[in-house]
Amino acid sequence: MPRRSRLIRCTAVLAVLAAGAVGTTHAADWSDTSLSYRYGTKFAEPFNENDITKNIVNFSHASGYKYGKNFFSVDLLMSSNLDPSSAGSNSGAHEAYAVYRHTLDFGKIAGKSYAFGPVRGVGATAGFDYNSKTDAGYNSKKRMVVAGPTLMLDVPGFLDVSLLAIWESNAPYSTFTNQATPRYSYKTHAMLTGAWAIPFDFGLPLSFEGYANFITAKGKNEFGGGTAPETNIDMQIMYDMSGAVGAGKNTFKVGVEYQYWKNKFGNPDRNNNGATARTPMVRAEYHF
Repeated sequence: MPRRSRLIRCTAVLAVLAAGAVGTTHAADWSDTSLSYRYGTKFAEPFNENDITKNIVNFSHASGYKYGKNFFSVDLLMSSNLDPSSAGSNSGAHEAYAVYRHTLDFGKIAGKSYAFGPVRGVGATAGFDYNSKTDAGYNSKKRMVVAGPTLMLDVPGFLDVSLLAIWESNAPYSTFTNQATPRYSYKTHAMLTGAWAIPFDFGLPLSFEGYANFITAKGKNEFGGGTAPETNIDMQIMYDMSGAVGAGKNTFKVGVEYQYWKNKFGNPDRNNNGATARTPMVRAEYHF
C-alpha cells in the first residue's frame, strides 16, 4: 500500500478514536472538545539543517468523570518541501500524531482528600502516543505506552505533574535505501511531565497553557547509535476573544505559542542542527 494511503488510513483510524472519545461525554461531569490551527516557519527535524514551515490542524478532547479524567489529541502536521515526503520529492511530509492519557484520581475513588501542601490531589496516569509520518528519510511509526503517578497541584485552572515510565518502539523505512527496519524497542526510560492551563487577567481574559516533558535517554537506537535526554517545552498565551464576537466564554481563542525541543526524539544535537527546535507559532482554537 502506498505510504500516503497508509497515512490517510492512520488519520482515519485516529479520527474514529476521537469520535469514540467524544461519544463518551454523556457520562462525563465536564468536557471540552476543540479544533485548532497553528503555523510556524522555524520547525526543525533531526539531520535536516533547514528551517521548516508547518501547518498543523489539531483535534482535542478532554473530559472528567466520577473517578478521573481523559485527554485525547491528534495532530495532522503538514510540512513545507524542505521536509520532503520522499527522496527527490517537491512535496512536503505529512504526519499524524496522537496522544491519549487517562488519569485516575485516588481521592475521588476513595471518597476522601489526599491534599497536602500545594497538592490538591494524587492519582495515576496511563496512556499512549502513536504516530505515522511520510518523509524522505525516516518515516517514523512510533508506538509508545506510558504509566506512572500524578500530582494535581492547587492552582487556578489545572497543573498536573507526572513521573511516567515509557515503553517505546519504532519501525522506520528509508526511501533513500528502500529498506525497512524491523520494529525495535528502546530501553524502558522515564519522563517527568507537566501539563497546565492557568487563567489570568491582564485587562483581557488570558490563559497560560502548555506542557513540558523531560525525558531520559532511551539506550541505543535501532541503528546502534546512542540516544540523548530530551527537553520538550511547548507553551502558549491565549486570548479568549469569545466576548468580542458575542460567543460563550472560551469558545474562540487566539494566541502565540513557543516550542523549545532539545535532542528531538532522543537524537543528540551534537553536529546535528535539526535535533534542537526553537519554534514560535501563531495559534487559533474553536471549542465546542
